[in-house]
Amino acid sequence: MADKKLVLAVDDDASVCELYESGLTALGYEVACASSGGKAKEFLKTRKPDVILMDIMMSDQDGISLTRDIRSDPKTADVPVIVISGLSDAATLNDALLFGAVDYLVKPVDLAVLKTKLDHAISLKKK
Repeated sequence: MADKKLVLAVDDDASVCELYESGLTALGYEVACASSGGKAKEFLKTRKPDVILMDIMMSDQDGISLTRDIRSDPKTADVPVIVISGLSDAATLNDALLFGAVDYLVKPVDLAVLKTKLDHAISLKKK
């Protein structure tokens, strides 16, 4: 199916990436995982996803600063970023949205809710 939407999941927890790969693939998305900010940047040099799922706490670069980097690059500035984190405090949520995230989800992730957010983010990109 040529119309599969590409989701780049950036998370340093392999089990979370496995959840995205199995769950979102079953829902009809193409999924690529990057286990670090550096690997996400490498991926973005060669492919442009329809949406990015971004963890906040990672070993090499936090997701908020990586979101800011993605937003400041003209090649990726229009890719919607959904921040997904175990952190649920208002300051983290505010920072994520301030630096360019279009939405925020708190772990553990419900795949039905995530699909709704993915579809909404992709529809925003088309407008």
